[in-house]
Amino acid sequence: MARISRTAGAFLFAVSFAALSVGRAQNFQVDKWNIGGEGGTDYLTAEAGSGRVFVSRGTHVMVVDGLTGKLLGDLMDTPGTHGIGIAPMANHGFTTNGGDSTVTMFDLRTLAVIKKIKVPNGGLDGVMYDEYDDKIILTNHSRPIGTLVAIDPNSGNIVGTAELEDVAPEGAAANGKGWIYVDNEQKNTIQVVDVSTWRAIKSWPLAPCEGPRGIAYDRATDRIFVGCGKISVVVDGTSGKVVATITNGEQVDALGWDPVQKLIYIPCGTPGNVVVVHQDSADKYAVVATVLTMRGAKTISVDPVAHRAYLFQPEYGPPPAPAPGTAAPAMGGRGGPKGPITGAWFFAIKQ
Repeated sequence: MARISRTAGAFLFAVSFAALSVGRAQNFQVDKWNIGGEGGTDYLTAEAGSGRVFVSRGTHVMVVDGLTGKLLGDLMDTPGTHGIGIAPMANHGFTTNGGDSTVTMFDLRTLAVIKKIKVPNGGLDGVMYDEYDDKIILTNHSRPIGTLVAIDPNSGNIVGTAELEDVAPEGAAANGKGWIYVDNEQKNTIQVVDVSTWRAIKSWPLAPCEGPRGIAYDRATDRIFVGCGKISVVVDGTSGKVVATITNGEQVDALGWDPVQKLIYIPCGTPGNVVVVHQDSADKYAVVATVLTMRGAKTISVDPVAHRAYLFQPEYGPPPAPAPGTAAPAMGGRGGPKGPITGAWFFAIKQ
C-alpha cells in the first residue's frame, strides 16, 4: 500500500439553513490517503480509542491505521461484506456477508477467524454492537419481510429475531433501556424493538425524512439522529416525535455522532461532503461546517475517543465500452456500470 496523497487543510464553510440556527463556524482538517486494495465498499467501523478502522471491500475487510492511512491487516473471505461490528468486551469482531448469508466472527487482536455463523434470514446488511445489552445486532433486507437478528458476542449464537414492517431496514441504535431503534428505508419509519421479547412494539413516521439510512442515539438527551437524503431529522426517543430537521445533501447512507463534542456528521455522497452539526440543546441544532470529501462517499464512522470521523470511497475509471451492436448501459444509480478502480480514498476528519 502506497500513500499517494495527503491533504492537510480545512475544506469547509459555515452553512445556514432555514430549519436550523446558525452556529459559530468550526475548523476541520482532512487527511486523505490512497490505501489501495480491490473491491467496492459499503460500511466502515472505527474501533474506539485504538486508531484502527475496519473498511469493507466487497470480499475482504481492510484494517487501516486512522492516523497514518497505513494498512494494518486484511480479513479475507467475507463475500459480499457490508458492515463490521466490534464487541470489545468479548474481543470479537463480526462482518455481515451478504454473498453467502453468513457472519464472520473473528479475534479482534489477531484477526483470526473463529467461525462463520449462518444466518438463515438472509439479506444481511447493517451491523452494530449494543453495549448495554451486550449483543451484536444485524439489520437484514430479508424476504418476505426485513428482520433484526441478535447474536451473543461471546458464543456467536443467534439469541433473538424480530420481524420488521419493511424489507429494507438500514441502521440500528440502542437506548440502554431495553429498546433498539431501527430505521426503515422504504416505509420512512423508525420501529422500536423490545430486547426482552425481540418484538417490534412501536412504529413512528419520520416525515419530512425520506429514505432513512443513518442512525445514532444520544442517551443524555434521549434523542435519535436519523440521516436521510435532503432532510435529516432528530426524533424524541420516548414519544417518537420529530423535534428538529437538518438540511443536507443526498445519497446519505450512514450518520456519525460524537457525544463528547456534541457533533453530528452527515455524509452526503452527492455532492460529496460531510455536513457537521452541533447539538446546542436537545431540540436545537446548528450547522457549523461543510467538509469536502468526494462524490460517492456516503458512509462514515466516528471514533468518540480520538474525535475523528472516517470515510472511504473508491474512485473508478470509465466503464468498458459495450460490445458491438449492444446498447450502452444507463449510467448512475445503484449497481450502475463501473470501470476499474483508480484510487481507494480513505478520509480522516478532525478538528
